[in-house]
Amino acid sequence: MSADDDQFEIRALAACDQAAWLPLWSGYQAFYKVEIPAHVSETTWNRILDPAEPISGALAWRGGRAVGLVHFIRHRSCWTTGDYCYLQDLFVAEGQRGFGVGKRLIGHVRRAAEAEGCSRVYWLTHETNADAMALYDKVAEKSGFIQYRIALPT
Repeated sequence: MSADDDQFEIRALAACDQAAWLPLWSGYQAFYKVEIPAHVSETTWNRILDPAEPISGALAWRGGRAVGLVHFIRHRSCWTTGDYCYLQDLFVAEGQRGFGVGKRLIGHVRRAAEAEGCSRVYWLTHETNADAMALYDKVAEKSGFIQYRIALPT
């Protein structure tokens, strides 16, 4: 199987997809060794489904099974008149990697951002995620910026 096979379907998340989404969302957290509280995940899910929210999501399906997820957020920028699109989360289930699912999910985000008039799609990855970076180096350019952050109490 190659990345050009038509065995994958990418679909925007719908209310009926929560049971398929949750194991992938949990797998993403396990991959990065984080545990997001259940109430935060529930809020995220509800925001994704709310058309008034700037956050969207999609699942990659293969043979009736969800095998990948992506979440992305549109936001304003001081550098352009068009919004930016932040690809926040990208995850492909183990055993499904290397077949073009991630590339197709990125393509889905790019097309959605273009349709919304965004000026840029961007994302971050951990410096140890070499497999993902091998893909990202093929589909995007590195910005050269390094992220700094301050955690605030919630």
